[in-house]
Amino acid sequence: MVTPDAAPAAGTALRVGVVGLGLVGGSVARLLHDQGVEVTAHDATASTRAAARAAGLRVVGDVADVCAAEPDVLVLAVPLRAMRAVATEVARHVRGATVVTDVGSVKGAVRDAVRSAGLDARYVGAHPMAGTERSGFEASDPRMLDGARWAVTVDGTTRREAFVTVLRLVTGPLGGTVHVLTDDVHDESTALVSHVPHVLATELLGVVADAPVRDVARGLAAGSFRDATRVGRTDPRRTEAMVTDNAAWVASALRVVVRDLEQLLTALESNAPVGEFFDRPDPVRGPADAPGTGELLRVVLDDAGAWRAEVTAAGARGAVVVAVEDDAVVVA
Repeated sequence: MVTPDAAPAAGTALRVGVVGLGLVGGSVARLLHDQGVEVTAHDATASTRAAARAAGLRVVGDVADVCAAEPDVLVLAVPLRAMRAVATEVARHVRGATVVTDVGSVKGAVRDAVRSAGLDARYVGAHPMAGTERSGFEASDPRMLDGARWAVTVDGTTRREAFVTVLRLVTGPLGGTVHVLTDDVHDESTALVSHVPHVLATELLGVVADAPVRDVARGLAAGSFRDATRVGRTDPRRTEAMVTDNAAWVASALRVVVRDLEQLLTALESNAPVGEFFDRPDPVRGPADAPGTGELLRVVLDDAGAWRAEVTAAGARGAVVVAVEDDAVVVA
């Protein structure tokens, strides 16, 4: 296998391939196209390919054609349930110095898929924390990624050249703010702030669906119900795949939810005080600190690979990337 000896130099125009043109993949491709990046894209669905061409994207007929363009970065934006098959197809055709990344909401499962396909030397994980309850290319919008927080994940095999290339793509034309994390820290964190909220929103919709006063309840529903259930209105198969592929972390968080709700239930049924339940979130009720305002830390991308632990430890403390150099990254 050929792997890059160096990341493209700062200021060099990146060429990007995108496989999968749904909500996120379509938004990524359209934003890059709007930024003047050379994009070669593919989707398995003919109608999606036609819509993407109509939107001005360069769309090719299969994964092999995307790989033949030898993009600097190849973004896998397919559903999680298709990732293993697509990664295997990419491995058959990828060539040159192409770095492989993705936009999946679960990183451990994706890394397993790309590793099984033999792509781990090319791979750097990525995930934009952006989306809507809608799906498909028709829902894609480059504005969805405006100011998005991204996770970029590394492990003990991540090559620094590939890492720098993905950082330059995400912090450059994609305009993202990057937290560098391990797969586990990403998956635990997104279980808390994305996957479990999807479960709870789905459950709330399900409770209403089963209620004898369903029609009245829906007629009375206003902002609180709309906001609490928005993500429960997305494609249920997409939510199911996201939750099951992150099952361990989602289950762990749900055990805490169930414990706390059972305690609240017991208190309500016995007319006991419940103030502690409603006060416990106080430390996180306000907005989070602005990213990149902490103490600056320059992490040298050393040959020994100590940079991986240093930069992910900083990411786990909440630091974000504020500068990308050929041989170092600066986080704060």
